[in-house]
Amino acid sequence: MKRLFVLLCSLAFAATAAAQAPQPPEVAAKSYILLDMTSNQVLAEREADTPADPASLTKLMTAYVTFNAIKEKRLALDQKIPVSKRAWEERKGGGSLMFIDTTMTPTVDELLHGLIIQSGNDAAVALAEAVGGTLEQFVGMMNRQSQAWGLKNTTFKNAPGLTEAGHKSSARDIAVIAAHIIRDHPDFYTYYSKKDYKYNNIAQPNRNLLLRRDPTVDGMKTGYTEAAGYCLVASAQREFPNGKRRLLSVLLNTTSMEARASESQKLLNWGFQAFDALRLFDVTKPMATVPVWKGKLNEAKLGPASPVFVSVPRGEGNALKTQIERTDPLVAPLQQGQRVGTVKVSTAGGMPVVEVPLVVMETVEQAGIFGRAWDAIRLWIK
Repeated sequence: MKRLFVLLCSLAFAATAAAQAPQPPEVAAKSYILLDMTSNQVLAEREADTPADPASLTKLMTAYVTFNAIKEKRLALDQKIPVSKRAWEERKGGGSLMFIDTTMTPTVDELLHGLIIQSGNDAAVALAEAVGGTLEQFVGMMNRQSQAWGLKNTTFKNAPGLTEAGHKSSARDIAVIAAHIIRDHPDFYTYYSKKDYKYNNIAQPNRNLLLRRDPTVDGMKTGYTEAAGYCLVASAQREFPNGKRRLLSVLLNTTSMEARASESQKLLNWGFQAFDALRLFDVTKPMATVPVWKGKLNEAKLGPASPVFVSVPRGEGNALKTQIERTDPLVAPLQQGQRVGTVKVSTAGGMPVVEVPLVVMETVEQAGIFGRAWDAIRLWIK
C-alpha cells in the first residue's frame, strides 16, 4: 500500500519571506499586475482578472501566433506579403498605421516591425491574412491559443485590437501572453526593444516611453482606445549580486501616455527594491536520498525538475519552511524525471510561496528476480 511521506525542514537566508508581503505603491490604473518572471510569482495586483478592452495589447497575441508560424516554417521573415484591400482599409478607422497600401509587398520582417514598434493596425491585418488565410481564421487561431493557456477572461474578435463587442482580456491574461513571448520566442523579443522604425519614408517612434527613460526596460507594448484608456506592458531586466531578475508589469486604463509610463516605472522600481529573488534548490544536488525497493540500487536521489527561485520581501529574517511530500514506498523501476511527490515552500507564518514537482534525479533499474522477490517479502512484513 502506498503512503504519503512528509518531511519538514527549514531554510535560513539573510533575506527571506515574512508573514505579510510589502504593500505596493499607489498605482493610478484601473487594473494592473506585476509579475516576477524569475520566480514566476505575482508581486502585486489589483483587479487583475477583471475583463477589459485590451486595445493594441491584442497585438501581443497577434505577434505570438505569427512567431509560431515562423518557427514552424509556415512563414519566413524575408517572405513578401501582398497587401489586401482589407488591410489597406484599416486607415479609415483612425488608429495607428504602418502606412502600407495595395501596391506594396512588405516582408514579414517589415510587417513585424510595423506591428510591434508602430502598432500598425494595417500590419496586424496583413500578417493575420498571411498566417491564417483570412482574418477570421487567424482570430480563431488566437482564441485557440488563448484557450490552450487557460485564459478565462480573454476573447479576441479581431487582430489589431479594435474596440468591438465581446473583444476583451484582463491584466493577468495579458501578462501570460507577454511572458510566453519572452520565454517561447526570445529571438523575436528583440523587436520590442527598438525605439523607432521607418517604413514608406514615414518614421515613427515606439510609444513605450520607458525604452528611452530606463535602460533596463527592453520591451514590450502600448495600447490606447477611448474605451481602453492608455495601457502599457513593460518588462525590465536588472543585474543583482545573485544574478539577473526580470519583472513584467501590465497596466490597463490609465489617463495618458505619461501616466502609463510613470506608473509602470513606479511599479517596476518597487518590485526590484522590495523583493529579493533567492535560488533555493539546484538540479545538481538532491534534496533527499530515500530507500528504493526492488531496484538494482538501494536508494534514489530526489530533487526538483529545474532550479527553484522564489521572491521574498527584502530584509526579513524569518526562515522559509520546506515540506517534501512523496509516495512511500518507492518501487523500481524509476525513470529519471519521474514525478514522485511535491516540494512546498512557505513562510514562517505558513503563507505559501511556491510549489514544484519532486522528481527522480537518476534512473533506478529493476532488480533481478531474486532481488525483487526478497524485497517483496520485506515489504509484506513491513
